Amino acid sequence: YYEVEHFARENGVSPSQVSRLIKKNGNDRMTLTQAVRALRDRK
Repeated sequence: YYEVEHFARENGVSPSQVSRLIKKNGNDRMTLTQAVRALRDRK
């Protein structure tokens, strides 16, 4: 859980968003970073 919080803080998203991204994309850090960028670009 700490890693989710840390990743969320590091990437400017909420822990719940990170959890949803992990469920959708798996837990590969590079893939999650790309998914966060795509999420932020949509806003």
